[in-house]
Amino acid sequence: MIDYKIPVNIADLQYYEYEKPVQLESGVLLPQLKIGYHTFGTLNKSRDNVIWVCHALTANSDVREWWGGMLGAGKLFDTDKYFVVCANILGSCYGTTGPRSRNPKDYISYGLEFPYFTIRDIAKVHLLLRDHLNIEDIALLIGGSCGGHQCLEMALVDPSRVKNMALLVTSARESAWAIAIHEAGRMALFADPTFRENKDRAGAIGLKAARAQALLGYRTIQAYVRDQTDREDDKIDEFKAASYVQYQGTKLERRFYAQCYYYLLKALDSHNIGRNRNGIEVALKQLTMPTVVIGIDSDMLIPIPFQQMLADHLPNGQFRGISSDYGHDGFLIEIEAITKVIRAALPQI
Repeated sequence: MIDYKIPVNIADLQYYEYEKPVQLESGVLLPQLKIGYHTFGTLNKSRDNVIWVCHALTANSDVREWWGGMLGAGKLFDTDKYFVVCANILGSCYGTTGPRSRNPKDYISYGLEFPYFTIRDIAKVHLLLRDHLNIEDIALLIGGSCGGHQCLEMALVDPSRVKNMALLVTSARESAWAIAIHEAGRMALFADPTFRENKDRAGAIGLKAARAQALLGYRTIQAYVRDQTDREDDKIDEFKAASYVQYQGTKLERRFYAQCYYYLLKALDSHNIGRNRNGIEVALKQLTMPTVVIGIDSDMLIPIPFQQMLADHLPNGQFRGISSDYGHDGFLIEIEAITKVIRAALPQI
């Protein structure tokens, strides 16, 4: 169905082919679009028992792989009650159109000629899928990190159709700190001489380095010291922490494409819900649905003040903090705490 080789096997992946051109925020037309997605549970007759989950940067639409502890009968994403949807994001390599897709004009992969796109464009693609699935309202729109960015953009298109929202470790605008981290990653990609080649595995070594660098923002000093400190006092080389980042870099290199990673980092830079909306505070005032904004006390990438700002300016927003040793990655790990917070803050879910 998809016109490129997905780097890993993804079970139960569904596809929607949108047959019209899609105009990106830049004004460039994307001539065709395919969307990979997953659904769980059953859509009810009124088509409004929907939990829409937005995934983070290099995840895919199979929620079972990364938030499985929240999906299933009796869990937060109760599949006996809700129709759960997650779509692979534009520009990724897990089923949706991106840089490794073939350009219909010559049937050669776009590579680094793929048009730049924004978080707002990713949300636009999600909404095309929502319309295809004939969803009326979304009972809960939820996402962490750049998944939260997507939620904000989706909700701003038609706030009345989103009844509740949960935003985890996210912000209204990408910070200069995060953009600098992304640029360091892009520098690592371009340092690999193969990155510019129009091949699926182009830039593989650069991708490993970029991932290793990004990990420093995802976790905490305390977690590294606790988990990656060598216990042998006489060691002078091959330290455990070095092996760990090598291992994590290799894991991403084997399951992702460097050119997709590059475009997604560029999309992260673009995140600003106030752009062409008279500013962030004006935009947030439009989102009147009950919203819980969750921050993690050890997050160094998108620290708690960014979530507090959201909660302060959302008309029905409330902030909740979670304690974790895992930094930004805590939103993928602290499932029990997250479930408890959301159920308390949004008892209607």
